[in-house]
Amino acid sequence: MAGLKEQLREDLTTAIRERDEITTATLRLALSAITKAEVAGSTQVTLTDDQVLELLRSEGKRRAEAAELYDQAERSELAARERAQAAVLDRYLPAEMDDAALNAIVAEEVERADAEGMTGGRAMGQVIKAVRARVGTDAAGGRVAAAVKAALGDG
Repeated sequence: MAGLKEQLREDLTTAIRERDEITTATLRLALSAITKAEVAGSTQVTLTDDQVLELLRSEGKRRAEAAELYDQAERSELAARERAQAAVLDRYLPAEMDDAALNAIVAEEVERADAEGMTGGRAMGQVIKAVRARVGTDAAGGRVAAAVKAALGDG
């Protein structure tokens, strides 16, 4: 699928026409990261929309981390630019699932793992994999892992 990637390209063209420097720079970086991911390895692949979303989520996280580092170094103008770029990337990400819905799915998968005889830390990988399959791109991997860890720690 090239839907999201094509949308990014179209939005880049629009941003260039409108002379929107932050959006232009951000979308160029995102498209470059997508291309790099597609040609990495021994064979060229085409990323699915879900893979592109994960890549955009990762790039947004990098921007947020960079903004924190710039704040610590008292470089507020660079921090503001990184936050603006993260905001541009956020426009392409779906709204994340709320905690209640995520915890309900985690509880079901923990229960299923218990029924199969997997408990505690041994079940962690299996439960995370099952939850990720069910939530897809609706929840970030870090949130899923934290919710599973909390559920398994309580049980």
